[in-house]
Amino acid sequence: MTRRVVLKRVALIGLALAALAAIVIGRNLRDEATVPEPAAPLAITPQLVERGAYLARAGNCAACHTARGGAAYAGGRGIETPFGVVYAGNLTPEADTGIGRWTAGDFWRALHNGRSKDGHLLAPAFPYPSYTQVSRDDADAIYAYLRTVAPVRQANRPHALRFPYNTQAALAVWRALFFEPGSFQPQPGKTAEWNRGAYLAKGLGHCVACHSPRNAFGAIADGFEFRGGLIPMQNWYAPSLASPQEAGVADWPTPQVVGLLKTGVSPRGSVMGPMADVVYRSTQHLSDADLQAMAVFLKDLPQHDTAPREADHSADHSADDALLPQGAKLYDKHCASCHGDQGQGASGAYPPLAGNRMVTMNDPTNLVRVVVGGGFPPTTAGNPSPYGMPPFGPLLGNDDIAAVISHIRNAWGHHAPTVSPQDVVRAR
Repeated sequence: MTRRVVLKRVALIGLALAALAAIVIGRNLRDEATVPEPAAPLAITPQLVERGAYLARAGNCAACHTARGGAAYAGGRGIETPFGVVYAGNLTPEADTGIGRWTAGDFWRALHNGRSKDGHLLAPAFPYPSYTQVSRDDADAIYAYLRTVAPVRQANRPHALRFPYNTQAALAVWRALFFEPGSFQPQPGKTAEWNRGAYLAKGLGHCVACHSPRNAFGAIADGFEFRGGLIPMQNWYAPSLASPQEAGVADWPTPQVVGLLKTGVSPRGSVMGPMADVVYRSTQHLSDADLQAMAVFLKDLPQHDTAPREADHSADHSADDALLPQGAKLYDKHCASCHGDQGQGASGAYPPLAGNRMVTMNDPTNLVRVVVGGGFPPTTAGNPSPYGMPPFGPLLGNDDIAAVISHIRNAWGHHAPTVSPQDVVRAR
């Protein structure tokens, strides 16, 4: 195929996208042309600011909009996606580079419609598909709080997205396919507490953004909300919140669910990786009533089965015959002193491995990440000095890490498939 033919086809595709986008953008502009403003200017009271600060923590806004070592809410943090890097915006009330000239209506439109003050479409790395459910009153409260943070003059960095994902036309098409502005609708027949938990988990908490699989276009797979998914570019697996074999809590006592969200640890497990950051920055600061509501909602999610795949013993597994004994020796040498010779763990310090569902999940990514890189549960008021896991990546090679993980996945009554050195390389 000649270069001229290729360029011609690219141009035709571009024209088709532009035509479709023009239709979609025109429709969106008609739907979103008017930014609703209150009849009177928003009265920013101390009570409203305090409520907004609380809601901003519930939404974990600072996690993305504060760069490492940077000023709070000044933006600049790069968020890697499969389509390139999106840089979070400056939310401080600085007039020229922040949102100092934004009205409360502008801010609500960004959350509700995914559209900036000047009308351009926002990249859905900003989770407006979830935030569209945030109420206007809550949006106004967050806006009021952001007006009180220290203004920082820091220009927003342009996104580094690949073509065509860096075009407004592509975003318009994406929205037409996968996004529709909405609002939270309380579910009849459910308690006020359940509906509050659903509002927090689906809206401000945007739990589905991580705990759901995504399609090839980066949108949450329809009908699979909360069913677990690999977090794009972070290479951590956010387990299903609706599966008893992964992170479902339907059979947990409610106080244990509340405790996990508040402290990061519970008798049935602890959080690490990206979820540790969520607990540290967000959920530990929520009220007991809101945590209780979230627990009630999460316990009531429709369940689906993701039973761990049994190890296949019908084929020739001569390699496993050497792998598992090697892993047992490595476990005795490096792991048993903390996790126990029978994987029983140490109460209040090191989690048990025997019967631990993270150990036997179909996707071993998180287990590999923890063994390779180590980590800590979050430091919280309820767990101020968490015990951590040292990184074994610098000490053990891929073969040894695969061996010890395979042993753990097949010891103490476990029957999960072994992990190969290639699996370790992919998860590193």
